[in-house]
Amino acid sequence: MGQGQQERVTTSLSGAVSEEISASLAPVDAELERRYPGDPGTRQPVHTVYVPGDVFAAGTIRSWGDQALAALDEHAPDAASFAAVLGLADDLAGPVHDRVRAKLEREPVEDLRVDFEDGYGPRPDAEEDETAARAARLIAEAYGNGTAAPYMGIRMKCLEAPVRDRGIRTLDIFLTGLMEAGGLPGGLVLTLPKVTYAEQVGAMVRLLEEFEKARGLEAGRIGFEIQIETSQAILATDGTATVARMIQAAEGRATGLHYGTFDYSACLGVSAAHQAGDHPAADHAKAIMQVAAAGTGVRVCDGSTNVLPVGPTEKVHDAWRLHYGLTRRALARAYYQGWDMHPGHLPTRYAAVFAFYREGFEQAAARLARYASRTGGDVMDEPATAKALSGYLLRGLDCGALDIAEVARATGLTRADLEGFAAPRRGDLTASAK
Repeated sequence: MGQGQQERVTTSLSGAVSEEISASLAPVDAELERRYPGDPGTRQPVHTVYVPGDVFAAGTIRSWGDQALAALDEHAPDAASFAAVLGLADDLAGPVHDRVRAKLEREPVEDLRVDFEDGYGPRPDAEEDETAARAARLIAEAYGNGTAAPYMGIRMKCLEAPVRDRGIRTLDIFLTGLMEAGGLPGGLVLTLPKVTYAEQVGAMVRLLEEFEKARGLEAGRIGFEIQIETSQAILATDGTATVARMIQAAEGRATGLHYGTFDYSACLGVSAAHQAGDHPAADHAKAIMQVAAAGTGVRVCDGSTNVLPVGPTEKVHDAWRLHYGLTRRALARAYYQGWDMHPGHLPTRYAAVFAFYREGFEQAAARLARYASRTGGDVMDEPATAKALSGYLLRGLDCGALDIAEVARATGLTRADLEGFAAPRRGDLTASAK
């Protein structure tokens, strides 16, 4: 066959075969779209801060930032000393330190949950009623005057029988208070703790449906996080993954799965001295959560450490190293969010996050630029990798680790371009890059 001569293309199957197969798979196509819509593409906070309901005040977020800055000033007053504590490379010391300080001054908390569960405990009904109403008022005022965290809400009591009515009432008071103050804020987040059965998730869905109807809200407006704190939430009595059924039972309202380090560890009999986010039991639970949530749009959040950076400098440095290491470990495992229990955790939360994104920035940007321009390199990337690279850069931008100008210079792409690569149409990931 001469050069340039067109190949003769022949087939054996009629078009009816393809049509018949497509018709038979139509229900599966619809099921895939419903159950696996993909990541919502919205910002995911790098952490969640829990503050007991009776402690939460109008100045809580600023107070946490000021306390974190004071800890830096006292225990690591400059970039070199902070880098030495954490083992940061010389080229990262200055940029990370500067960005941590700027973050603590500008936006010290990304996600705050006013706690009415373990951090608050049992109180007289009248007291909890008043505290829930106060939380709603303060959060509404914070969003109104620009002092709110990007995400805020409450962790109610669970739906187990002894505290069920109390949890429902607190949720009602809080949501009603927000509505009376002008409506639900865009950053509203609710957390349902100690979920054991999928039916409890279904009950939460019914509660929110009834509230939406009562207040004339769009159906599905209110979502919630599911807190995984019991072994039964991971593995059911029949050997199936309960957490997967919980996501299904949420009917599209689940926004996250939050791992509860200490309740879950205790449930398995792990002694107090070994209850930590890097225990094998924790790794197993989070791996199950991660696989169950993949593609559903539900995000996985790591737990916390209860080792607080308080006391003399040596103890603070030890606690900082522990927290930094756990956070870096979680990020490498694609758990991009975790809990922080104390203002002193903020410096190392942001140091770990910023170092993670800045360390890999140049390589990720170069690979994505090559993919976007279809030029060669030493790695052959496909659409799935471009999705991961774009997601990495977007998360770095959202938290403040990266600036849009430097990303644009390195990739030649706009944020809209990055978002397009990070959220491809279904089917694009099955085709190799041409």
